[in-house]
Amino acid sequence: MFNTEKNLNQYNHLRLSHLFINNPQIWQGNLNTVSFNAEEIKIKLKNLNKPCYIVRYEGQIGITNEGNLSHANNGKTAQIEMLMAVPPLTIQQLGDPTFLDFYGVKYAYATGAMAQGIASEEMVISLGKQNILSSFGAGGLSPSRVEAAINRIQPALDQKPFAFNLLHSPSEPAIERRSIDLYLKYQIRIIEASAFLDLTDNIVYYRVAGLSLNSANQIEIKNKVIAKVSRREVASKFLQPAPTKIINQLVQQGLISELQANLASKIPMADDITVEADSGGHTDNRPLICLLPSILELRDEIQNKYKYKNPVRIGVAGGISTPQSALAAFMMGAAYVVTGSINQSCIEAETSQYTKALLAQAEMTDVMMAPAADMFEMGVKLQVLKRGTLFPLRAQKLLEFYKNYNSIEEIPPAEKEKLEKQILKKTVQEVWQETVTYLSQRNPDKLTKAANNPKLKMALIFRWYLGLSSRWSNTGEKGREIDYQIWCGPAMGSFNDWVRGSYLSEPKNRKVVELADHIMKGATFLYRIQNLKIQGLLIPDEYSQYRPEGL
Repeated sequence: MFNTEKNLNQYNHLRLSHLFINNPQIWQGNLNTVSFNAEEIKIKLKNLNKPCYIVRYEGQIGITNEGNLSHANNGKTAQIEMLMAVPPLTIQQLGDPTFLDFYGVKYAYATGAMAQGIASEEMVISLGKQNILSSFGAGGLSPSRVEAAINRIQPALDQKPFAFNLLHSPSEPAIERRSIDLYLKYQIRIIEASAFLDLTDNIVYYRVAGLSLNSANQIEIKNKVIAKVSRREVASKFLQPAPTKIINQLVQQGLISELQANLASKIPMADDITVEADSGGHTDNRPLICLLPSILELRDEIQNKYKYKNPVRIGVAGGISTPQSALAAFMMGAAYVVTGSINQSCIEAETSQYTKALLAQAEMTDVMMAPAADMFEMGVKLQVLKRGTLFPLRAQKLLEFYKNYNSIEEIPPAEKEKLEKQILKKTVQEVWQETVTYLSQRNPDKLTKAANNPKLKMALIFRWYLGLSSRWSNTGEKGREIDYQIWCGPAMGSFNDWVRGSYLSEPKNRKVVELADHIMKGATFLYRIQNLKIQGLLIPDEYSQYRPEGL
């Protein structure tokens, strides 16, 4: 660590001495534009729209954004020597430029869907108006609630970018189909498909129903799919064309035409694949530095086989919360980055103030895995916040009951009493009656199955708690704070470390657009710093840090 009294010249005296001999270029310009003190140097380094020249004058190293370069003549030593330079750099240069064109956005940056409307209409609209792609958190919501969101977002954004989430529902395929029917009815052109274990006829139907030929006899893909995956076997399914078996079924059902069926064999199931590493909610806790290269290699392998006109782009999610993490992803080859947990603490998120305050205090270690409500019987888990809530421990207790007993009646009386008083805070019978009322409207078939399956009935009772706990967190249910289920990954703690001491340390100041701007602008700045370091310039911390300041 170097203090601000050490200037750039002192820091690089030995490191850069050889460049004076090896670099014959000189800088030409007004010496008054060259800065030699720390504060002015920081300003010029952050002036990304202009080139940055590192020069030496009378033994002193300085920085300027003005002037131009030329070569020394007749072997004479120039008074002002150019040591190194970096060109202007825009935020739009990070990531894959085709991502920007394809979705009509200004950054290779998007915000992921957080279920139950946490990624709210307000969040999607705020980002969309600034040409930043955001996905509405439709997972877990009723079709009528999703339709209401469509009717609010669509007219508010008009031709601006936005997406809707399609959360795979293996236990409720009818709900998944109703979502698809809504998206096709209202011509929702971008969906983020998440939690898929395999392709379903629903996601294939959406994709293929948007295929046609344009006037130039080229395939036009109206329904765009961004698939969020964390496994190679799932990524492979989205990288390849739709399965012939499902295509044939859709043709037989009259849902797609023969032409669309033929076109489906020439395109991948997804336009983009978001590699999901250690994220909040559904996650396999994969390390990004291992997962991304693996999926990139898989993409290249499948691209070589099918020769798609437009190769599938690979982006990343999970752990993206600072300029450093975003830049790391881009340098590894990510086409775009997606943030999640950090947006949940913003004012636009559909979460309670109590929950936002807990998130703003979270450390990287304040997370753990807990059983998921939507895939409880399958043993699927998701990542949640453990600070300030007992939900993960209580949810794990319910999973143990489910594994050890075949019915509610088999649970020992003492344990059942704790279940009712400490976790459910209602009798089992009261919870079951509420479950019956809910499922009779949403999924009556499941009620019929539960009548003859006591283990399923037990699972549905436990799902009551698992499902409502996240809603309690969103609505700020009084008296249930200790049971809040808050989806969160370690990125939240990393973000809090980064913004500590800045205006963004307070949840009331966190806005999704500003977070996007800071992360992308910061990543661009850090790219410039790394470029200079690679050329041999040693830069003290006070010059090279990007701290969020009010926009």
